[in-house]
Amino acid sequence: MNDDIRNIVLGVVAAGVSAALGWLARTYLWQRRLRRKQAFFGLPTNSECLLVVNRKAGSDGAVHRYDVSALLELSALIKDCGAHADIVQHDTARQGFGERTEFCLGGPSTNRRMAAHLSSLLPGVRVTTDADRVSEQGAFRIGTERYLAEAGVCEYVLLARLTVGESARPVFLCCGQRAITNQAATRHLARHHERLARKYGTDSFCLLLKVVNSEAYGPDVVELVADVTRAARTPLPEPAPTTGTVE
Repeated sequence: MNDDIRNIVLGVVAAGVSAALGWLARTYLWQRRLRRKQAFFGLPTNSECLLVVNRKAGSDGAVHRYDVSALLELSALIKDCGAHADIVQHDTARQGFGERTEFCLGGPSTNRRMAAHLSSLLPGVRVTTDADRVSEQGAFRIGTERYLAEAGVCEYVLLARLTVGESARPVFLCCGQRAITNQAATRHLARHHERLARKYGTDSFCLLLKVVNSEAYGPDVVELVADVTRAARTPLPEPAPTTGTVE
């Protein structure tokens, strides 16, 4: 074998080794990212999760088109993790939490399960649902702060990842003041889950997001207002009872 042939053979071998090492490195990085994603969402391969959807306000069982879009975005995340989803209406999801990962969409006025989750998991949050308080409809009270919705201009949504116990699967809440804000929260989660996982790991968090000018930009322009985890998980004081004198 002369020197030219030997150099060609060595070059081919080196290229093959380099390609194999590159493939192994990419596979390792992909698997590591997948494991982190699965851990953050609580969705190991072939696991089951629950998608709890609300009803469209004023309808009997219909789902708002923005909530349908939110479900599609969540379904893509779930599929990427190699898991399977079961979609149920809010008033038929009569089970506890922690056994399966859950994604719950909608405000408490149209989603009974969201109302239950806020009461038990985020006792520091109040959402105005009184029909006679039109100007404050959907307003958030978190701790001592209030956040009013200005339809189409400035609206708020809570994005939370909550667990109870070390081995429990997480519950993800997307509680918005309008249906479009629910989709904004799921889109924010889909786009930024890696950054959220780096910051919070598998710990609980609750973020207040602001959806800016949804009439023009839809669910795409979202700003982080604050991490309200502590305030949202601290029970609000009960209102003082009214007193009066009896004649």
